[in-house]
Amino acid sequence: MDQGAAPAAQDDVAGRVVTRVWRDGDLILPDCPAELVPDFLDEDGHLVWVDLCEPTHDQLVRLEQELALDPLAIEDAVANLERTKAIRYGRYTVLTAYATYLDPVEAETATKVAVRSRRNRTDEDLPPGSVLRLDRLSMFLLPRGVVTIRRHPGFDIQEVITRTENNADLLKHGAGALVHSLLDVIVDSHFDAVQALDDAMEKLEDGLFDNEARTIVVQRRTYQLRKDLVELRRVTLPMREVVNGVLRHRRESNAPTDLNSLYDDLYDHVLRVAEWTESLRDMVTTIFETNLSLQDARLNTVMKKLTAWAAVIAVPTAITGYFGQNVPYPGFGQNWGFALSAASIVIIASALYMLFRRKEWL
Repeated sequence: MDQGAAPAAQDDVAGRVVTRVWRDGDLILPDCPAELVPDFLDEDGHLVWVDLCEPTHDQLVRLEQELALDPLAIEDAVANLERTKAIRYGRYTVLTAYATYLDPVEAETATKVAVRSRRNRTDEDLPPGSVLRLDRLSMFLLPRGVVTIRRHPGFDIQEVITRTENNADLLKHGAGALVHSLLDVIVDSHFDAVQALDDAMEKLEDGLFDNEARTIVVQRRTYQLRKDLVELRRVTLPMREVVNGVLRHRRESNAPTDLNSLYDDLYDHVLRVAEWTESLRDMVTTIFETNLSLQDARLNTVMKKLTAWAAVIAVPTAITGYFGQNVPYPGFGQNWGFALSAASIVIIASALYMLFRRKEWL
């Protein structure tokens, strides 16, 4: 396990390793040498955190050898398309979870969408199609330490460091406090993502009844919201399994109960995110169906208008056709005959127009 010299506050780079060691809740080594990690993991009262960002193959091999980790667990930590899960490997538990966030540019644009008057609204007033991003974090929960492996530097590890520093007194309770900070940051990212999608959905609802908004734009953005929600649901629902896996690990290792209230609160947040995601999925389905119904209603309105105008136009067509016959008719060859035909067109067409207006067909 090659030891990186950069402190944890600096930007992540590929192959960077940061190791921290606490004793009875006090940070004693912010940059522990790699060869000392196994010794600290065997000593009571110590807590070790090893964080690897985009590890190389050689680093993973050394990690497996020095900490006696299962090769299958290491393989899962860097494999593609791993699901959110918690798996027990003898003396340690492996957790896989995903932090979520929306594309910064898209999210920033969505928050600037303002509610304008109906005649001034355009397709640009609808929420833009957000893109959900996922950052996977694999955690090895050891008796006296935690190893985190990040395939990409997008995960906000600095927020975890800040929370552990603000709640340093909890670290005396062991690895459970550190794992709670990691999972708490992940669940908070789920809250932020689902809140942003909820806001975008509300703006999309405002545009449903706007006759000036193009239907294809509403459909495309509704589909994108549904796609993001399906992806978010895929990584948030199994978080209940992850939290329960941590709790089982703590019970089996006879861990102190001081952190139980924190994990109960975390589990409640996981349930809230899952329920919120489910409700939004139902809502986006309703929006999609409502949009289809509104399309049918608008089509009926258009057909009524076309029918009404066809009836109005049919009057002068019929009268001019009648008076254009090559046979004598009332007023044939007389000026009053032309006046009669013109007056009939105006009166009957006007009467039909007023009738259709009263019925709101025009």
